[in-house]
Amino acid sequence: MGKLGDDEEGKFCLQRLADFGVATDFVEIIKGGRTPVAYVFITAASGARSIIYERNALPKFDIDTKIEKLARQAKVVLLDPEVTYLGGPLKITAGSEVIMMYDCERWRPGIEDMMQCADFFIPSSDFLTAPELEFDDLDFYQRVRQLQARVAGQLIVTRGERGAYYLTGSTLYHVPVPDAHAIDTVGAGDNFHAAFALANSRGFDLQKAIKFSVAVGSLSCQEYGGRNGIPTWDEALKAAGTLTVKMVE
Repeated sequence: MGKLGDDEEGKFCLQRLADFGVATDFVEIIKGGRTPVAYVFITAASGARSIIYERNALPKFDIDTKIEKLARQAKVVLLDPEVTYLGGPLKITAGSEVIMMYDCERWRPGIEDMMQCADFFIPSSDFLTAPELEFDDLDFYQRVRQLQARVAGQLIVTRGERGAYYLTGSTLYHVPVPDAHAIDTVGAGDNFHAAFALANSRGFDLQKAIKFSVAVGSLSCQEYGGRNGIPTWDEALKAAGTLTVKMVE
């Protein structure tokens, strides 16, 4: 579900989705709209990426009857930062039976509402440095604990090549990455979120879902481009099976 301009970039995005068998019934084409573009630079030595974004000037979503119907039919709804403002209204629309996940990129208007309505709030470790959180004097582990105290659902923090962290009760756990040589980290975070949504739709418990998602995100970095390195289902499960969850404190 999304919005694209009727420009060449929008047509390209729509075609690529269709090429990969993604249903585009809920993609709205905005006449005269400009599809935002991201420019990605890869550091050859490490695979780390830097991204320059064009600001998204396309109209915001309204929850209409089509979206209401779609949300109520879903097992999992994954929201990205562009629709942070939809969190509360969509949770009310979808109901408690639908699992809502939020891909937290940076501080945005409406994010405090999202902290209260998302079943899974999943930021990268960079988000923990947001000045709005006022975590300046805390180390990483303390920041994770403090953020979980503000989040009503389950917090999961991704940390690039260090894997992911989550709390169960008062215990902090770390899921390391599998043995994989990264040449391009583009899409690793998105692949993590997508894998986590898929795992939850198939009934994985929390630990298994995070291990699976770390495996998918990490293995996807072994090829250039966000799609080319995505593992198969069996490859991801095999890699996830090699990961040992460690208690941090």
